[in-house]
Amino acid sequence: MIRVELVKQLFRLRTYIALGVMAFIPVLLTLAVEFGRRPRDPQEQSFFAVATASGLNVPLAALTATSSFLLVVVVAAFAGAAVSEEANWGSLRYLLVRPVSRSRLLFSKLVVSFVLTLIATIVITMAGLVAGVIFFGWHPVLTPSYHAFSQSEALWKIAVATLYVAWCMSGVIALAFMISTMTDTTLGAMGGAVGFVLISHIINAITTVGSARTLLITHYWDAWEGMFGRRETTEDLISGVFLQLPYIIVFLALAWWWFHRRDILS
Repeated sequence: MIRVELVKQLFRLRTYIALGVMAFIPVLLTLAVEFGRRPRDPQEQSFFAVATASGLNVPLAALTATSSFLLVVVVAAFAGAAVSEEANWGSLRYLLVRPVSRSRLLFSKLVVSFVLTLIATIVITMAGLVAGVIFFGWHPVLTPSYHAFSQSEALWKIAVATLYVAWCMSGVIALAFMISTMTDTTLGAMGGAVGFVLISHIINAITTVGSARTLLITHYWDAWEGMFGRRETTEDLISGVFLQLPYIIVFLALAWWWFHRRDILS
């Protein structure tokens, strides 16, 4: 079922468009940096400020630019359509007419949502890497703190950052998937997940909230940047990995509970 579902989703126009946008954004960022060159501002601490120093900086800048919103929208679209789309089309009942349990159906669709999310994140990194190397060359990475990493060290750190960003989307997948089992409208599932993330971003920006912000789903999303500092830190990275687990467990448990009690013939 996983193979059939994956093939079905990969060859959909929506998937082509989503992955195409993910590939286009890093290229667009590269062109913007190339044709908008200006003297470096030492006060500007971002991967965009040092993007021209090496092509390996571009995928890092692209991950920073897309992970907070655009990638969230794509991920929410993949997971939000998993069940609601079938219900909207009226094909959900026919999928379950076969000797297939509801749990198996949900599991296959959930796995495919995770796979598509991983593919979308890798596309961002690879497109940024190719465009960056073409325009800015194969040089050691210069971080926003003006600390340099060799190409080999930078590559494995970029790979870890890519996997971490994809993992941080797992809570969004679980939420969109849960809403997808409760509605026949894909936009409703997608909008609910995106809205939840935006609210988390807003609350996370309010410093007066204090340590409670560490419980927000988006709090550690940029923790991978700690690998590229003068003093490499991974504490927040580890915290970010474990923070997603309660969100995944709660949202998926609710999805399973709801779907097993849902009247799919209604």
